[in-house]
Amino acid sequence: MKHLYKWFVPAMVMLAAALSASASEKSDSTFVFRFVTGDDMFYVPWNGNGAELDRLLACAEQHKEAILAGSIPVLVDGYCTSQATAAENLAMAKTRSNRVKTEMILRGGLTEACFTTKNHAAKGNFVTVRIVIPAGPSEAELEAARRAEAARLAAEKRAREAARKAEAARLAAEKRAEEARKAAEQTAAISPVLEETREEEPVASKTCTSSLALHANLLRWATLTPDLGLEWRINSTWTLAVNGSWTSWTWNDNARRYALWEVAPEVRWYLGEKKRGYLGATFKAGQFNYKLSDTGRQGDLLGGGITGGYAVPLGKALSLDFNIGLGYLNADFEKYEVIDGVCVRQGSETKDWWGPVNAGVSLVWKLF
Repeated sequence: MKHLYKWFVPAMVMLAAALSASASEKSDSTFVFRFVTGDDMFYVPWNGNGAELDRLLACAEQHKEAILAGSIPVLVDGYCTSQATAAENLAMAKTRSNRVKTEMILRGGLTEACFTTKNHAAKGNFVTVRIVIPAGPSEAELEAARRAEAARLAAEKRAREAARKAEAARLAAEKRAEEARKAAEQTAAISPVLEETREEEPVASKTCTSSLALHANLLRWATLTPDLGLEWRINSTWTLAVNGSWTSWTWNDNARRYALWEVAPEVRWYLGEKKRGYLGATFKAGQFNYKLSDTGRQGDLLGGGITGGYAVPLGKALSLDFNIGLGYLNADFEKYEVIDGVCVRQGSETKDWWGPVNAGVSLVWKLF
C-alpha cells in the first residue's frame, strides 16, 4: 500500500500540472453532428443537430472577428464507415463536412479560408467541428495588469500636476513682467513732440481719403434687371455716384417684351459723425420698350429728383445701402401693336410723373 501511494501522489501532481498548462494555453469547443447511415444529407432537426448547430453558430458569432482574422482555427473532421470501400467512405465524409461548413458560411458569415478540414473512413457517421479558443489570462496575470495600469495612471497624474504647476509659475512670471513694464511706461517722461503728435491724431483720423465702391441694386436684380453702379468718395462728406441698368426679355414668340436701359448720375452729401446717412440729387435718362398686353409702349425717359438713404455696414468692405428718390419723370413714347409679326404704330403719348423716381437696397463693395 505504501509503495502504491509512493507512485500515485507524483502521478496526480504531474497530471494537475499538465491540465493547468493546457488550460492556460487554449480551450476547445467541440460540436458533433450526426448523419443517417448511408446518407450524406445534413438533417438539421434530426437527432439533436438543430440545437448543436445553434450552439455552434452562437460560438462562431462570439469569436467571429478572430476566426476571420485566422487567430482562432476551426477544425472540421468528417467520418464515414457505411460505404463498401475506403474511397467511398472518404468521399461521403467529405460531402458531409461540406454540408456542415455550408451552414456556417451561409448563416454564420464565415469563409472557406476559416476551416481546416480532414476526412476519415473510420469511427462512424458524423462530423465534428472544433473551435480552438485561446484561454484567457490567469488571475495572477490580471492582477499584475491591474497593478501596472494603476501605476501608469498614477504616473500620468503626477506628470499632469507637475505640468500644471509649471504653467502656473510661467503665467505668474509673465504677469509680474507685464506689470513691471506698465509701471515703467507710466513713470517714463513723454517728450513734447510726441505729445503734439498724439493730439493731432484724432483730427487726422477724421480726414477720409478717397475711395471707390461698387453698387448692385438687389431690388432691380430681383426683377431680372441687372443693375450696377460706382461711387467715388471725394472726401468724408461728398461722393459722386453713377448707376446703370439694362435688360431685354421677350416671350410668347416675341408677343411680349420687357426691355429698358437707364443711366442715373448722383451727387451725395453724407451727414452725422459716422457718415452713414446722406442726402443727394440725381438725374435719370433712358429708354424703354414694354409690351405686357396687346399694346406696347416704346420711348424715352428723362427726369431727376432728391435722394436720401442710409448705409448699414456688414464688414470691413461690405455694406447695405437703403435709398429712395422723389422727383419728376417725363416719358415720351409711341404705342404699337404686333400684327403678323410686324410692329404697327398706334399713336404717341407723353406722361409726366411726380413722386418716387427710384428705390433700392444696394449691396456695396468697397474696392479700395
